[in-house]
Amino acid sequence: MFSPWYAWSGRHDPENHVCLNVATYGPGGRFAMTDRGRGALRQTPQSLTIGPSSLHWQDGQLKIRIDERGAPPLFGRLRGRITVTPSALTRIELPLTPDGAHVWRPFAPTCRIEVDLDAPGWRWQGHGYFDANFGTRALEEDFDSWTWGRFPTGTGSTCFYDARRRDGSALATAIRFDAEGAARSVTPPPTARLRRSLWQVTRQTRADPGHAPRQVQNMLDAPFYSRSMVTTRLDGTETTGVHEALDLRRFRSALVKPMLALRVPRRARWSFAQDS
Repeated sequence: MFSPWYAWSGRHDPENHVCLNVATYGPGGRFAMTDRGRGALRQTPQSLTIGPSSLHWQDGQLKIRIDERGAPPLFGRLRGRITVTPSALTRIELPLTPDGAHVWRPFAPTCRIEVDLDAPGWRWQGHGYFDANFGTRALEEDFDSWTWGRFPTGTGSTCFYDARRRDGSALATAIRFDAEGAARSVTPPPTARLRRSLWQVTRQTRADPGHAPRQVQNMLDAPFYSRSMVTTRLDGTETTGVHEALDLRRFRSALVKPMLALRVPRRARWSFAQDS
């Protein structure tokens, strides 16, 4: 949804603009997101293949095979495997607009993840999640900004979705998931401001009254987007999770997409008969 090539194409043919975005953090971290044409796409009910990389459901696990090229300024290959094991799968959908044009789908809000990439130090296990956003219109048509957070709890995960729509209305949702995937809407705790990102993107999250959340790791910083690890306090317990902030007003700027194209190269003629 953030491919500048797809936006420039008029958004009429999504299957001709397919990407697998991979980002690693810390020393030697890489970012890969190559926009490929329809010749690089293969789909079955259990698998999605995009160029040399693929995602496949097998025995209750999502197995991801990565073979991508890093974007500038840190070139190099990103190769390896990731295995995502959900504690449970959900059928929950959250409409982000009243007409349902945008939907958030938390397929597996609580997972175990195993990462095995071909680079020193890029092999580990930890806590993860698997979700997706779907839409029939461009995000920047309907939203000015949003923040999202997913925080592990002792029995599952809690997610917060806060958005400001272009029509002046707002979304403020908190959902608590248990280990079996059962979800219930809860009253969101108060909003709490975070320091602006390095690109000065405005950020906030949710926290117990009087608590000041803090960023503990910067993960991805762009002119319109921030992803980070944030520590907050929920129901008296500190928890560290993934936080995202998105400024669609900036993304609408004519200056941002050419900048983004430097990080998202286009390979329209990739085919399975050639190397990546």
